[in-house]
Amino acid sequence: MEDRVRVVIAEDSVLLREGLTRLLTDRGHDVVAGVGDGEALIKTITELDAQGELPDVVVADVRMPPTHTDEGVRAAVQLRKAHPGLGVLVLSQYVEERYATELLAGSSRGVGYLLKDRVAEVREFVDAVVRVAEGGTALDPEVVAQLLGRSRKQDVLARLTPREREVLGLMAEGRTNSAIARQLVVSDGAVEKHVSNIFLKLGLSQSEGDHRRVLAVLTYLNS
Repeated sequence: MEDRVRVVIAEDSVLLREGLTRLLTDRGHDVVAGVGDGEALIKTITELDAQGELPDVVVADVRMPPTHTDEGVRAAVQLRKAHPGLGVLVLSQYVEERYATELLAGSSRGVGYLLKDRVAEVREFVDAVVRVAEGGTALDPEVVAQLLGRSRKQDVLARLTPREREVLGLMAEGRTNSAIARQLVVSDGAVEKHVSNIFLKLGLSQSEGDHRRVLAVLTYLNS
């Protein structure tokens, strides 16, 4: 059973919005509001915050009315700046690198970017919502592949071995060391060694703490 979280959903498709609500409530979570555009999302979060009832996470479509371009992700970025403790998980039909990079450029906690196809994998989607609500990271494997692939010719990436790149990709998806070990069928100790090497090669000091896992990915995106 996942920890119970409070969610606000921003999706202009009523059918999808109701579907997401059903998925989450069936797993014991609270969907406290559902809206259809970025302006309504910001207004709703502002009102909930004023009442002392800020949700744990917002699930928002990247593209929403009135122009169906970037209203959703712009609202998400604005909310993350105004409410650093608010988790934000954005959904997109396709991998849109500019939007993913913009979202990841801020705080390294409580952020996610998933393709809408991932919603069909119910447990994976709900787990991602909970992880982001609790301050973790949830990046779609396709998003990670494209963002890291874009940087493959950068000198900083050349410092990593193929296995270290693979571990970094799984880290960016929000997986723990134990989950990475199971995925790669290696020991926890082997994963810990790869992670330490990644931090060392990227110049991420011990003082960065747990945030180094996300900063490792951001180093590629900003290189």
